[in-house]
Amino acid sequence: MTDAPRSTAPVALVCDGLRYAFGETTAVDDLELTVRAGEVFGLLGPNGAGKTTAIRCITTLLPVPVGMVRVFGHDPAKERMAVRRLLGYVPQQLSADAGLTGRENVELFARVFDVTRRERAERVARVLAAVDLTAAADRLAKTYSGGMIRRLELAQALVSAPRLLMLDEPTIGLDPIARTSVWEHINAVRAATGMTVLVTTHYMDEADQYCDRVALMHRGRVHALGTPHELRSELAERRRAEGEAEPKPTLEDVFRDVAGSGLDEQGGDFRDVRSTRRTASRVG
Repeated sequence: MTDAPRSTAPVALVCDGLRYAFGETTAVDDLELTVRAGEVFGLLGPNGAGKTTAIRCITTLLPVPVGMVRVFGHDPAKERMAVRRLLGYVPQQLSADAGLTGRENVELFARVFDVTRRERAERVARVLAAVDLTAAADRLAKTYSGGMIRRLELAQALVSAPRLLMLDEPTIGLDPIARTSVWEHINAVRAATGMTVLVTTHYMDEADQYCDRVALMHRGRVHALGTPHELRSELAERRRAEGEAEPKPTLEDVFRDVAGSGLDEQGGDFRDVRSTRRTASRVG
């Protein structure tokens, strides 16, 4: 495991021994994680590694004991609503309502997050513009393409002006052009606001291109941590030391090195597969 370089940057998120179990199955096992304010942090790993469970603990959707998580200094176990007001969350499952227009979907989230009536219309218009949906704002969401739906969900998450944006597989099922579009809008908002982003993805090219640092989880724990360049360089050095004459490793090679190649124990359960395929088919 690579030690992260010391930094004086403010801390957005800390997981300190985070642990969560479903019955006798431990999904997150003593997770240690620090995300710096303003960075794009990738949480990578195979299905069943514990990424989504960790995100649900951070976002207060699953209860955790005092002291295991802090979001900008706030403990979700004691300050649930304070933490929720700091977060924007785009889950794997679709969160947009097909029977509402794009504008109505975002307005609904603005009300849920207590955006005042005085600010609401301007705030909704601003985030729709930020994700390039102004022209389509008054169309029903069911008429949107997959990329537009994901951008709409991004607008829903941004309407509360979050300090930490949580993205769980935000580009799942999208074609390369739509994936690039979603990331361009994420980075534009981040550049304008200084927002911190934590993202899970199975697309290693995305993590390599867009993440400042990444952590690779396996069986509920972080097994590698650093910038994509650092992790690729470490694997290359280890291969050279072992006498392997292989091409320059990619982040996907690092992923395989950490997680192994066994599919049976890393593929998630039936519910995971069904949920992922349903989401991919609906936005694809």
